[in-house]
Amino acid sequence: MSSDGKEAHRDDGVAIDLDDDGDNKGGNAADRADMYRMGKMQELRRNFRFLSIFGFSMILMASWEFSLSVATIGLVNGGTAGLIWMFFICWMGFLLVNTTMAEMASMAPTSGGQYHWVSEFAPPQYQKFISYLMGWMCVLGWQTSCASSSFIAGTQIQGLVVLNYPDYVPKPWHGTLLTVAVAAFSVFFNTVLARKLPLIEALILVIHIFAFFGILVTLWVLSPTADARAVFTNFSDGGGWGSLGGSTLVGVLAGILPLLGADAAVHMSEELRDASRTLPRSMISTTIFNGALGWIMVITFAFCIGNLEDVTTSPTGYPFMQVFYNTTKSASSATAMSVFIVAMSVFSNLTMVATASRQLFAFARDHALPFSSWFSNIRAGWDVPFNAILTTFLLSTLLSLINIGSAVALNSITSLATSSLLSSYIVSTGCMIWRRWTKSQLLQSKFSLGRWGLVVNIASEAFLVVIFVLAFMPGNPNPTPPQMNWNIVIYGGVILLSLAYYFFHGSQRYKGPVAYVRSL
Repeated sequence: MSSDGKEAHRDDGVAIDLDDDGDNKGGNAADRADMYRMGKMQELRRNFRFLSIFGFSMILMASWEFSLSVATIGLVNGGTAGLIWMFFICWMGFLLVNTTMAEMASMAPTSGGQYHWVSEFAPPQYQKFISYLMGWMCVLGWQTSCASSSFIAGTQIQGLVVLNYPDYVPKPWHGTLLTVAVAAFSVFFNTVLARKLPLIEALILVIHIFAFFGILVTLWVLSPTADARAVFTNFSDGGGWGSLGGSTLVGVLAGILPLLGADAAVHMSEELRDASRTLPRSMISTTIFNGALGWIMVITFAFCIGNLEDVTTSPTGYPFMQVFYNTTKSASSATAMSVFIVAMSVFSNLTMVATASRQLFAFARDHALPFSSWFSNIRAGWDVPFNAILTTFLLSTLLSLINIGSAVALNSITSLATSSLLSSYIVSTGCMIWRRWTKSQLLQSKFSLGRWGLVVNIASEAFLVVIFVLAFMPGNPNPTPPQMNWNIVIYGGVILLSLAYYFFHGSQRYKGPVAYVRSL
């Protein structure tokens, strides 16, 4: 214990010395003060600095790569103009949202993220229930994100095989095996090479940036381009909604998905040095740079599409591979370009596994899950939540098996990631609006929105509510059962199951992070 008696404790009674000068696992005094205030023990090693956490977030979002992977959604509902302008609107919207979350992250830099913020900032009589529900949303959102990204990477590898061997007939179980392989690769990096992860992220960031310019210049030089007026102004209603505006709004997912996930850095905050200062810089910088790269690539891609139907029905399953092939007239050249995007999808999954495991670890640490002590266990010498990482791998594997029976069912389950994360953003932002509206005291932070806080928070909330509703829309107004967006059913089912567990068991153990917070 330090001479001035500053100690924090976990629920199990383990003491934390705020002024410990021994092995503080890489944190500085500000980090120890934050952990002390939140009543948490420093169990993870703070290996990340600004550049590595910036690279971590950039790679996880991989906005320009994922904008190519999900472009079909926007091209069918909205056309090239819809794809371009909805991406730009989402970029501006998420800049507001992530700025709001950056302020909360500076106030409380913890791996718990949104559910911790809700617990601290919500009205006291509701904090326990709402934070518990948001914790489940965050855990499920990130776990299904891992399954989704590994599935995308696996099927992109399948697409490369089709591109080079046209006689190959892809089977669902092939995609499942590739998905499992990608997930296993991520586990290896997040355990055996865990201490090298910051260095790896910095190196992959270089590939992320240079590959962007390499592909961009190739498309600019070799691809025949469409008329600029048509590209920027021609909207389409390929989904049959009977309204260009309505169809374009439905296609907003093509802008949401590449820009979702800036909160990943928050869930790594207990492994980041000087987290309260570095997190806001990283989150806002990531949104600015990834959004800019993504929008430039979307515009370039829209100019190079050519025949829309041929591209969207490509046997590879991914329009960007067909566009690369049409541009270069060579399967090997198209493969060389596509490999960078596939590689970035694989490394994006690697970062998602790290994020999802830390979110699971944090929620279990607050006794919110069955077998919490097992999920929150940190093995001596590992400095990572190994059990949580293993659980993430197992869930990705189990979800990938659904693809053998129905790819539609798997896509509906993985779309839970979007709605779950958006709901956690909505509720945590709503808590900040409540505190500012009622003039309740806010925590001190190294990044503050000041007098603009309420305006930014309200604008963020309005944007989030709109895209949250649109995330549940099907691709056309008269969908068949395979075309239906079953996200709403799964989302509602998950909420009911989490509520049932809360009322029958969880409420007896879960107090909410605010119960452990102490004053400095």
